[in-house]
Amino acid sequence: MKKGTISEGIVREVVFPNKGIVETAEGERVVVKNTIPGQKVSFAVNKARHGKYEARLLEILECSPLEQEADCRHFGECGGCTYRTLPYEKQLELKESQVHKLMEDAIGDACDYEFLPIKPSPLQRGYRNKMEFSFGDEFKDGPLALGMHKRGSFYDLVTVSDCLIVDEDFRKILMTTLEYFMGQNVTYFHRLRHEGYLRHLLVRKAAKTGEILVDLVTTSTGTAGVPDLTMEEQLLREWKYALVSQSYEGTIKGILHTQNDSVADVIKNQWTEVLYGEDFFYEELLGLRFKISPFSFFQTNSLGAEVLYTTARDFILDGDESALGEMEVYDLYSGTGTIAQMMAPVCKHVVGVEIVEEAVEAAKENAEQNGLDNCEFIAGDVLKALDDIKVKPDYIILDPPRDGIHPKALEKIIAYGVERMVYISCKPTSLARDLEVFLARGYEVRKIQCVDMFPGTGHVETVCLLSKKCPV
Repeated sequence: MKKGTISEGIVREVVFPNKGIVETAEGERVVVKNTIPGQKVSFAVNKARHGKYEARLLEILECSPLEQEADCRHFGECGGCTYRTLPYEKQLELKESQVHKLMEDAIGDACDYEFLPIKPSPLQRGYRNKMEFSFGDEFKDGPLALGMHKRGSFYDLVTVSDCLIVDEDFRKILMTTLEYFMGQNVTYFHRLRHEGYLRHLLVRKAAKTGEILVDLVTTSTGTAGVPDLTMEEQLLREWKYALVSQSYEGTIKGILHTQNDSVADVIKNQWTEVLYGEDFFYEELLGLRFKISPFSFFQTNSLGAEVLYTTARDFILDGDESALGEMEVYDLYSGTGTIAQMMAPVCKHVVGVEIVEEAVEAAKENAEQNGLDNCEFIAGDVLKALDDIKVKPDYIILDPPRDGIHPKALEKIIAYGVERMVYISCKPTSLARDLEVFLARGYEVRKIQCVDMFPGTGHVETVCLLSKKCPV
């Protein structure tokens, strides 16, 4: 089989992350993403090396026996969700089996451990508290669109007016913004030419308080296709009025304008102004209150985060809350300090380390607001910050980014020799890689449990309890 070959086959299994293993009639095995076990698909091979093949999905020829009709009209065109044709219990089974296989391959017979059943998301619809919508066109030279990228496309967009992973307020803000700017002579930022004005619409909404933050991301004035300053002020003023004139289930806490001239297709804050209200809102988790800014890291499923953090806390306590009463705990990659503050009531002292300074300042403010005086937050890279912390930990909680822990930082963490660690992972393949190092350095896996934070997608969070191996 050569690159460019078009063929078809049956999806025999799906391995993380969302890699379907397709078997052709000739017995070839090909990796095709965005597939479901049991589907018959056609594909085009785009990588062929040493008898291993990767391909792009062309068409689903026959549905899987597991599938039902998708509940979202954008499914298949929008690249946001993969599993919307699967009943929710089947989604959970698929995610659990994928992670279990990864862990079995990484751990092998190095130790005995408990793989607990996956915990579902409290909501399967409208669960996201944050969305980053992109401006563009529906197709080349087509009408203005605002939404998600089409599956398999870097340029074309789908205006997700009926998206089900967010609630009605998100959809109303999306459509109000799109309809307003469709009536203006304003260009979107072209990803190849690097010119134009409209880039992204960031919407955040708290599940518990109902407070909403809206941020329009554009390029700055003075470049090709961008309004002059006077026109921009009028545009933003009228857009703001269009938003506040709508009625919402929640309450708009702030409307912002952020400028970003980076060529990368990401939201980057180079300058932000407040057009209305405040530049923050509040969310509540497990009885604690958190101040969140437009660019703060915060779990995108608030109710799911309560399940995730409760699981992590139960793992570290391991059935004995009194054990932590006089203990020093590190919360590494701490974000806005949610885990640290959750642990503070049952610990002597918690140190959170986070590289994003804005998140650290928010964590300090949140801890003070929640009346927690035994939390300390440090801004810095974990690899370097560990050298400057004088108090040594008794327990460590790890919640690293998707790529896992830097190898040198991992060695420093292991060198503390703490009795127990909890590792929270949003990418099981990174966890599996890091576990091999932990096992080689004298730790064993005690428990693993998945928590579904992203219904309809192939993503899943995994919580792992590690303990120091007892000397023989």
